[in-house]
Amino acid sequence: MIDELELAFDERAEKGRHRRGAQRKRNGKKKRSGRGRTVAALLMTFVLLGVLGGVGWYGFDRVQGYFVTPDYDGSGTGEVQVQVEEGQSIAEIASTLVEAGVVKSTKAFIEAAQENSRSQNIQPGVYKVRKEMSAESALGLLLDLKNKLVKGFLVREGATAKQIFKALAEETGLPVKDFETAAKDLEGLGIADFWFKRDDGQAARKSIEGFIFPDTYELPPNASAEQILKLMVQRFMSVAEEIDFVDRVQKEREISPYEALIVASLAQAEAGNADDLGKVARVAYNRIYSGDHYCKNGNGLTGCLEFDVGVNYYWELTGKKTKRSGDMTDAELFDRKNPYRMHGKAGLPPGPINNPGQKALEGAMDPPKGTWLFFVAVDKEGHSEFATTNEEHERNIQKARENGVL
Repeated sequence: MIDELELAFDERAEKGRHRRGAQRKRNGKKKRSGRGRTVAALLMTFVLLGVLGGVGWYGFDRVQGYFVTPDYDGSGTGEVQVQVEEGQSIAEIASTLVEAGVVKSTKAFIEAAQENSRSQNIQPGVYKVRKEMSAESALGLLLDLKNKLVKGFLVREGATAKQIFKALAEETGLPVKDFETAAKDLEGLGIADFWFKRDDGQAARKSIEGFIFPDTYELPPNASAEQILKLMVQRFMSVAEEIDFVDRVQKEREISPYEALIVASLAQAEAGNADDLGKVARVAYNRIYSGDHYCKNGNGLTGCLEFDVGVNYYWELTGKKTKRSGDMTDAELFDRKNPYRMHGKAGLPPGPINNPGQKALEGAMDPPKGTWLFFVAVDKEGHSEFATTNEEHERNIQKARENGVL
């Protein structure tokens, strides 16, 4: 009985196989078994995981940069010097640090600065920092003045470019010729041609004179002559912008900024005291523009400044020994070969005769009101008395004599 049942089952199974085979032929393709599909899926999963795993390990650092700010850990190693220049933004300082290998990314330093309200107090100068330090640690070093290298070089008010070049050569060991050569590239130093425009019809002598701002500078280690002069010119431009020198001179004085810069240099040379800078500038403007001051030996010519300082400046430029005003002869004061003479010649000299400080610039930009045409130092502290008429001026001269000044 069992054998019969098995035989009947085998016959039905065989018929079923024939029916399924016929069905596959009608459909034109072979149906894959469930076990085959499972094996193929597993193989594809393993391959995909392998590819993704390889890419993930290879590009993990790069991918995570989109989500995490790249930054070093800790306080770094070794020592490196970086320079923060006048007027640099936080982003520019960050770029300097990245280039020097101090911080890992500009973004890290910018974020650290945004979280620290003192970050705006970073001062220009050269700092000792370390390589591969966290942005927060780097910011801390820049805010700590103990890490700032101080090598002060003083440019005094009223110093000429020639005097400054000589002092810089002694300070840095660079030849004077290097500074003289660097000073010729005015545009490269940041002095736009606009600065040499004159509205008085006279030609301008294009020179760095007047643009080397008097201040104490921290000279960068191993800096070139060009870098040093550029630092000083940038300081001039910053101060001029702070006091709105250009716009105010053009609107209120109705002269070009270069003419006002020349007047500032004259006031710096003539005033014996900072309190008198603005008044001396006013005398210069009154003599040139009021039409009330006639030149000595000028055949009725008006607008002569008659300042002696132009003589000494020209002598310094040409390598001659300078003199006290009282020792100068008329021939020297009226020397037609001297382009900086202010006797027997109307108007301003061709350019500044020194490098004026901020108070002199402000005095030329906004001088006090007055009709003065004369001044003379009346005490040993350099204070001057100012006068409108010759009679007043003679009385002031007598006062100076009595005080032992003249």
